[in-house]
Amino acid sequence: MAEIYVSLGSNINQRHYIKAAVKALRNQYGSVTLSPVYESIAMGFAGDNFYNLVAQFNTIQTITDVTQQLTAIENANDRERNGPRFGPRTLDIDLLLYDDLIINNDQLQLPRKEIAKYAFVLRPLTDIASQRIDPVLKKTYQELWEKLDTTNQPLWQIPFDFDTP
Repeated sequence: MAEIYVSLGSNINQRHYIKAAVKALRNQYGSVTLSPVYESIAMGFAGDNFYNLVAQFNTIQTITDVTQQLTAIENANDRERNGPRFGPRTLDIDLLLYDDLIINNDQLQLPRKEIAKYAFVLRPLTDIASQRIDPVLKKTYQELWEKLDTTNQPLWQIPFDFDTP
């Protein structure tokens, strides 16, 4: 079984799409561990605030199957792919880690470089995997979090109930 970590983000009807994504992950993968949900300002464009979290689950699926499933969940939740790279989105699900595999090609980058760069990825990952060692940087996510400059990356935890409609 592979241990998978994914980041989820939304800045359009955030509560609806985050709940829908978590429900889809649970339906596909069973037990899913969730970080707290954080709100942050849009990075790289003017837009509504994002809700972000990280989910962990285990699967026997290949990387290809997992990425196809994540894309299918995004598509089922009205994800538009024709807009600018940095723009509003109903749902963004990024594969952060697939076990400790290191991949860097045109199709896939594991672990994702965003982990060590953005508070909205690293903080929720640290919440559920603080002692996990990044396969490239060889530091725990707690160590990376403690060294991340968050001066221009405001982030705050928000109450979120995944189980209410």
